[in-house]
Amino acid sequence: MTIDNSLKVKSGSSRVRNVLKRGERIEQMKQEGRWTDGDGVLGLPKVRVQKIAMKKKKKVKKEEE
Repeated sequence: MTIDNSLKVKSGSSRVRNVLKRGERIEQMKQEGRWTDGDGVLGLPKVRVQKIAMKKKKKVKKEEE
């Protein structure tokens, strides 16, 4: 029996993760000013993950004289 194509691990695949690890959430909250040292690490609030989309550059047509 073979593995379905959707389950195969593709090399170099870099998907946008929508779940952060606890350490990553704490670092992001520190940057936003929502975290102070000594706060509990359990029951952290959700942190929004920004997905960055690159815009395509428009091709500039050269004017011929």
